[in-house]
Amino acid sequence: MSDAPITTTDTRAPTLERTLTLRTVTLFGLAYLAPLIVLGTFGVLAESSAGSTGSAYLLALVAMLFTAYSYGKMAAAFPVAGSAYTFTRRSIGPRIGFMVGWAILLDYFFIPMAIWLIGAAFLSTAFPAVPTWVWVIGFIVLTSGLNLVGVKLAANVNSLLMVIQLLVLGLFILLSLRHVVGLGGAGAALNGAPFLNPKTTIGGVAAGAALAAYSFLGFDAVTTMTEEVIEPKKTVPRAILLIILLGGGMFVIASYSTQLVHPGGAFKDSSAAAFDIAKTIGTDLFASVFLGGLILAQFTSGISAQAAVSRLLFAMGRDNVLPKRFFGFIHPRFHTPALNILLAGATGLIALRLSVATSTSFINFGAFTAFTFVNLSVIALFIRGRGERGWKRIVTEFVAPTIGAVVDVWLLLSLESNAKILGVIWLTLGLVYLAFLTRLFRVPPPEVTYVE
Repeated sequence: MSDAPITTTDTRAPTLERTLTLRTVTLFGLAYLAPLIVLGTFGVLAESSAGSTGSAYLLALVAMLFTAYSYGKMAAAFPVAGSAYTFTRRSIGPRIGFMVGWAILLDYFFIPMAIWLIGAAFLSTAFPAVPTWVWVIGFIVLTSGLNLVGVKLAANVNSLLMVIQLLVLGLFILLSLRHVVGLGGAGAALNGAPFLNPKTTIGGVAAGAALAAYSFLGFDAVTTMTEEVIEPKKTVPRAILLIILLGGGMFVIASYSTQLVHPGGAFKDSSAAAFDIAKTIGTDLFASVFLGGLILAQFTSGISAQAAVSRLLFAMGRDNVLPKRFFGFIHPRFHTPALNILLAGATGLIALRLSVATSTSFINFGAFTAFTFVNLSVIALFIRGRGERGWKRIVTEFVAPTIGAVVDVWLLLSLESNAKILGVIWLTLGLVYLAFLTRLFRVPPPEVTYVE
């Protein structure tokens, strides 16, 4: 595999620089997951699973591993920017690929918006005298500036911020275990109640897993940066599995230790449960440190989220599915999709008029739609493939992605009705635009042929 940039048959076509390693890509993906946010959703998850948060996260981890494996297979087969959009387009067809790309725009566009809005909400809690819009604009300006200068700088800053976030999460876990051991001895730290307790039910764990799966959204974002990764056919699949395994491991450990401090799922305010627990296991000072860590997690995740949506728009613009002059533009000095980065930042200003609940309702519909079609893309390649089909290929390229697709459809159907309604409306608009773009489906969407 050559490290040369992916190019098109047009030698003037814009390209991206290969500068990212396995470590930086993995940290970028973990930053997108924002592991510390597992504590921000702990109370809601504990309520839905009746105190079985450990089991809920384990089930979600197993489910996401199937889809992560499919992403790795497709990233190795098509090491170019575009993620689910490119994978579906190349393996199933350009029209369906367009619709998947359109659906995932909900996910990619609204994730940074929701991240900035949540971070602003945390800061407004700590500094009520400062208007929320000041924090939102501050997040947008800082993350846009870092991403404009270059993905390598953004990745380096992300790595530093990620280390700090992990230190706060690790401290929370250690203080939780110390608190439990102090009250009940060493054996109390090995209590299996967070996995199985008298109130645990299959339905409760399944409902909890559906919620816990949302914590994994964003692991696929690193596939949008494939053209900036050194040896992408090896690096990207490894990074995807590492992100899922490391992120899932942290989710399980953090939820387990936190659940030990507060058994069951009854809280005065489930959305703020982790703040109360932080005061229980530490002091007001640690609660402040924890709040700072949550805000830092939002900022770190925002860098990755904005970078990812700009790469998706670049891939669609380079194919001329979206206007190429704008969306396919690469800054001549920084070698970044500068106009897309600015557009993502400008879109984030909509957060000034939305609530967290409204902005996040868009995200999950696009994410699970994309996950489903990535699994179907692996199956499509297997069906069209030639040569011997031994049991290993059948398991890895048909059975595993089929399980992944079924799980993703189940998660999609489990979304609240408002999310599904808004998602269907968005897809309808995309279908109308596709009809215009393809002259009522008589011609395929524009496409550029890529060669190494």
